[in-house]
Amino acid sequence: MLTWIPVSIAAATFQTVRFMLQKVLSSVTLSPGGATFARFAYSAPIIVTTLAAYLVSTGQSLPELNARFWAFAAIGGTAQILATVCVVALFKQRNFAVGITFKKTEVIQTAIVGLIVLGDDVSPWGWAAILIGLSAVLVLSKTPDVKGAWWQHLTNKASLLGLGSGVLFAFSAVSYRGASLQLGDLEPMLRAGITLSAVVTLQTLFMLVWLALREKGEITRVWRARRVAVWVGLTSMGGSFCWFWAFTLQNAAYVKALGQIELVLSLLASVLFFKEKISAREIIGMGLLGLSILALVLAL
Repeated sequence: MLTWIPVSIAAATFQTVRFMLQKVLSSVTLSPGGATFARFAYSAPIIVTTLAAYLVSTGQSLPELNARFWAFAAIGGTAQILATVCVVALFKQRNFAVGITFKKTEVIQTAIVGLIVLGDDVSPWGWAAILIGLSAVLVLSKTPDVKGAWWQHLTNKASLLGLGSGVLFAFSAVSYRGASLQLGDLEPMLRAGITLSAVVTLQTLFMLVWLALREKGEITRVWRARRVAVWVGLTSMGGSFCWFWAFTLQNAAYVKALGQIELVLSLLASVLFFKEKISAREIIGMGLLGLSILALVLAL
């Protein structure tokens, strides 16, 4: 089945809009932690309520959620929180499109983590496609106003935030796929809904405790920013559900590789919405990532 392809594209679209909103919030209203919390606080109630309504209407009950399921959910949820904070902080270092591109290092890292943790295999052509995408990161790692060899720029703050978010998003993607696989032979959409509900509930609790202890007053600011923040929650809900659904259907590395279409969307957002300038180097880097998507499609 190729259902995972349009579902992955939908996930990337939702995610682009959500990051746009988080960039706005982090620039004028909230800290990176607050902007991250907004996506969970305004989506968790809707997600859990929707799942409950579905179970009641179909006469089904929740399956047994074993310790392995909760371990995967907790690891994935924590990694995603930290990864999102890194990306929001990165937006203050580089423009929107390049920030999203750095995040896309998650693709090759997801392939490696998936192979080690779940035994998910990637074909030789699939690896070739992923490596083409990685080469784009090397092109984009150089800050425009700094001179020197490319490898010297992999340690600047923007690069470290981007690469760090990629590692963390890789662990979250593989963990979510691992959690959904613990639910046996349930239909893919239900597995996605149950896994998503468990994860966002944990994430909301984690962030509530963190902000209460470390960022006094930030929870109140998230509430005051609700006119924008609620849309962060809604787009997060749509994107997360589509990612989780795709993970139940296909290898997480392939899902994330196709999700690089997000780069095209982020480029449009960067130029048309944020009025940011894109350099020739950045266009070349994003072009390489587009080529990696084409190579992936041909490899499948």
